[in-house]
Amino acid sequence: MTLRERFTQELKDAMKAGDKRKLGTVRMIQAAVKDKDIEVRGAGREQASDEEILALLQKMIKQRQESAEVYAQNNREELAVQEREEAAIVQEFLPRQLDEAETRAAIEAAIAQTGASSMKDMGKVIGKLRGEYAGRMDFARASALVKEMLPKG
Repeated sequence: MTLRERFTQELKDAMKAGDKRKLGTVRMIQAAVKDKDIEVRGAGREQASDEEILALLQKMIKQRQESAEVYAQNNREELAVQEREEAAIVQEFLPRQLDEAETRAAIEAAIAQTGASSMKDMGKVIGKLRGEYAGRMDFARASALVKEMLPKG
């Protein structure tokens, strides 16, 4: 089942179950995917790839988490809870995330495959990781690890 088919199925299931939070969140995801499809049509493609959709979902999760923090800091706990619930629903569509050890191993492999020898090669390493682990890796964390693992020079 493709991601798009899964969104449609989850939408139907949420409607049947009367789960308003999930229904609204899946509709929001579908709207974001449609926007992404429109964006890529300008590049001459029919629709966004699964990798682009996974990156979009990660971005949505990050936005929800940041919003939840802001709401919590401003004593708007009901809104913070809503943002966290939406983030959890979006997270369900992502593949299992790599843990710390798996991320380090993937970075080591990418460094070896790209022949990276210094911080100047960081872009190559991150590019390789994005190509292979879209939707499965936290790239903010991975960037910090790449900086740590590459020789300074």
